[in-house]
Amino acid sequence: MSTTKKVTLEFKGLMAPVFTSFNDDKKRSIQVDNIDVYARFLKNKGVHGVLVNGTTGEGPVLNLAERKLVTEKWWEASKKHDLTLMVQIGGAPLPDVIEMAIHAESLGVHAILCLPELYFKPKNVESLVEYFKLIGKYCPNTPLLYYHIPMFVGLNLHMPTFCDLAEAQIPNFVGIKYTSNDLDLGTACLKPGRNIFLGADTLLIAGLVLGFDSAIMTTLNICPEFSINIMKCMENNQIQEAQQSQKALTGRVNQILAQGNGEWVPSMKKAFNNLKSGVSAGPVREFHV
Repeated sequence: MSTTKKVTLEFKGLMAPVFTSFNDDKKRSIQVDNIDVYARFLKNKGVHGVLVNGTTGEGPVLNLAERKLVTEKWWEASKKHDLTLMVQIGGAPLPDVIEMAIHAESLGVHAILCLPELYFKPKNVESLVEYFKLIGKYCPNTPLLYYHIPMFVGLNLHMPTFCDLAEAQIPNFVGIKYTSNDLDLGTACLKPGRNIFLGADTLLIAGLVLGFDSAIMTTLNICPEFSINIMKCMENNQIQEAQQSQKALTGRVNQILAQGNGEWVPSMKKAFNNLKSGVSAGPVREFHV
């Protein structure tokens, strides 16, 4: 009698959604030569996981070849610097999503994150599960997570129900990235053995109090010391110090947005480029191609 090994994602903690670097030319051509330096910078700052081609990385405005190239270069750097690598494959036509799922699994990445279908949007939880069931067949040995970000994709289905159904029907489904301020529903998704990554920088301490143990946040590229200290203090029951770090992190977020154009990715990318990190991610590609 043969048995199937359960697919799991062991990573817990803080993961940085990395920027994609572009040259400042007419086409905003992609630049991958600085990825190794970028990976080393994050590791030296105490960050042990990265998400590639997510919202911060402008994944949906990259073509298929670019997304695969960025994934390959980050996989090389992740192995070298001992980073957990998650790759976002959604926000593209279904054949491309499938190809990226196959590609990510062939490399051996640690996890795959996927947006829903963005044009023919699922109308209910059941149809979203069917979409993920299809994607999961092309990366059966890699942990698969759903990317819940309703403010960007305009889809806000009931995540606790989705998680339960997906977990029952998709062998490699392990959880979600939860980017929403509705922590009540987010908390209802929490379950032992399920990976739920909080995606709200200004709500980290609140999420930890409610039971979250992991987060994917843009500011980990810029000022990871605040979030790392929040995690450490909460583990040691140093609530007041954790509150102070959260206040400082929230203040930094507000400052970055005020000094930028108010839009999340362009403002955060500008702040990252202003660091003395040895890495520049260049301009955003949004609205340029």
